[in-house]
This record gives sequence, C-alpha cells and structure tokens, in this order.
Amino acid sequence: MPQENAHHFEPKNITTQDMYKLMTGSVVPRPIAWVSSQHEDGTRNIAPFSFFTVASRQPPTLLISIGPGTQNREGTVKDTLENIRSVNEFVINIVPFHHADEMYTTSLPYDQDIDEFAKSGLTAARSKLVSPPSILEAPVAFECTCTQIIPVGTDHVILGEVIHTSIDTAVYKGNYKINYDHFEPIARMLVTIAD
Repeated sequence: MPQENAHHFEPKNITTQDMYKLMTGSVVPRPIAWVSSQHEDGTRNIAPFSFFTVASRQPPTLLISIGPGTQNREGTVKDTLENIRSVNEFVINIVPFHHADEMYTTSLPYDQDIDEFAKSGLTAARSKLVSPPSILEAPVAFECTCTQIIPVGTDHVILGEVIHTSIDTAVYKGNYKINYDHFEPIARMLVTIAD
C-alpha cells in the first residue's frame, strides 16, 4: 500500500473522466487489440482497443472492453460492438509498431458505412474460420467467436473464444513461442486527456 501521505480517491467523489485518467495512467502497459469485424450486410470495420487481455486458458479466450461512441458518434454504440452482435465473430490482430499511423487512422470515429480497410490502406486477408477478414499487415491474428457480451456500466466486455491463430513466420520462433527480436507490438502506456 502507498504511504500514509499518499493521495486517496473514491470514484463517488470524483468525475468519471478523472477516475478514467487514474486507471488508464496506472494500468500500463496495455496491449492493443486491433479488432477487425464485419456487419452482416458486409460492411467491414477496424478499430483499436487498449482494454484487452487474456481471459482464459481453456477454452482459449480473449477479452476486450468497448466503450460508448465518442465525438460525432456520441450517444451510439461503436461499430465493432454492433458488428460482433450481428455476426458473433471477430478477429483480434496485434498491431506492429511500423503500422502505428494506420492504427491511428482506424481509431477515428467514422460513419458506420465507411470501410476502415479502404480508409487506412490496410489489406483485408481472408480469415480461415470466421467471416470477418484479418489484417494482412498484422503479425498475429486471433480469430474469435463471441461467447459472451457483458454490459458493465457504460461499456461492454466481449469474451471471444480463439478458434484459429495465424502468426507470421518472421515472429514465430517455433515450439509455440514468439520471436521478440522481430515482434514489435504497440502497447498503450498512458492516455492523454486535457487537464
């Protein structure tokens, strides 16, 4: 526990934004899930999420948390959540450092009918077992089926069972291990929010 002269906060006594800043500034680094999804009408979407981790070893399950729409999309749900609800499948791609600009492009709040693959210049790769495409430029792609969507306050926790994994030969070391000499994933160290 921090020293007695530490700063102490209770969520009920501060704003949601201030509590968010404390949590996202402290829970670091957070890997980025670069989620590719597809609506049942065929519209494709890519979006990065830093609320992401492993949820279970068996069955192999990953977890992402999706917040509400922001900026010009405020008051709506994000396309990724809508798409996962629509087809029950998605792909979690791991973002390589040299595609940070493309990741940023996919983070912008586009209208639902905009194809982020086209907008970002990324290549849609046919997935092996799910309908949404993977991102060809990503060194690792986990194809997932949605097993649960759990509303938590303003956000939604998505549990995705991994049914197929693709790993680029440059980052696969063999024996189910990753070669970190060639694997440069982006992680979120902090969030910048106006004071």
